[in-house]
Amino acid sequence: MNFLLREVEQKDLQQILELAESFSLLNLPADERIIGEKISRSQKSFKGEATSPEDAEYFFVVEDVEKKRVVGTSLILSKHGTEDSPHTYFDLTKKEKYSKELGVGFIHQVLKINFDSDGPTEIGGLLVDGSYRGRPEKLGKQISLIRFLYMGMYKNRFEDRILCELTPPLSSDGRSEFWEALGRKFTGLPYAEADYLSRQNKEFIKNLFPEEDIYTCILDAKARYVIGRVGLSTMPAKHLLENIGFKYLNQIDPFDGGPHYGAKMNEITLVKKCKKYEVVSGKVGHFDTTALVGLDEGGGFRGCMSYFDVKNNKIILPENTFSLLKIAAGTKVYISPISEGVL
Repeated sequence: MNFLLREVEQKDLQQILELAESFSLLNLPADERIIGEKISRSQKSFKGEATSPEDAEYFFVVEDVEKKRVVGTSLILSKHGTEDSPHTYFDLTKKEKYSKELGVGFIHQVLKINFDSDGPTEIGGLLVDGSYRGRPEKLGKQISLIRFLYMGMYKNRFEDRILCELTPPLSSDGRSEFWEALGRKFTGLPYAEADYLSRQNKEFIKNLFPEEDIYTCILDAKARYVIGRVGLSTMPAKHLLENIGFKYLNQIDPFDGGPHYGAKMNEITLVKKCKKYEVVSGKVGHFDTTALVGLDEGGGFRGCMSYFDVKNNKIILPENTFSLLKIAAGTKVYISPISEGVL
């Protein structure tokens, strides 16, 4: 067992920047200043020092401990959507239109802009080094799921609603057909610039996008095709979320048309199953069940995926888990069992 799930540290900045440069994520851009700010915010958040929910951000990494290399990341944004910076999305509905005189009817897909000033907790920032994908340790699933173990540990730090904005199909150069057909016509901005500006201020969306219904039949076929769809590289993340309780909300991103998935926190299986145990030595035990294991000592989170056994309401862990997590018998840890369907 060579992979540790832990909170981010300042020393990780350059490795994370290199990792982010291989991707294009709104909430984890390849920008040294932004990543540095996220690391600082995360360190305060794990220590419980965030000044407000909207300032709290939890930044997880998966480390190859032998090579001392960060090979994956994930994030929790404690609150996405306030009065000053609302969560913005299109509601996707259907409307029927019928003409008795012509004997013709249509069912139209309709978009309507919405702004949530008391927004949900959002998960994002999921990256895994390409050379580490497809390994039997399933590092992408580990770094994704560890967020839900942490939510189970500290439910009061997060909103009741959990949101994930999934990436739709984009062109090889990052072009969004949905934005070109819609957003650009109302803002005059190219996708990359609008994307960047929205991280700082969403005022231009509220003032320039139409408040009225938008019938998707007026968009070209390429733009209509991507609405609510998930890109090929994002399909595994979609299936993973569905397996633990997330559902499509019939909402899409106003920039690229990507689908929004959500769940109530207490309905997410890994959150529901999260329990605290005292650890005993792992020399005897039937290790045939897998779980996420985590602990937070003094604001320093670390965790891993491990086999475990429970006897007399205490948890038995293998010796290599003791070593990786730097724990001893008597330590209190949180575990959340993982079903075979999720892995």
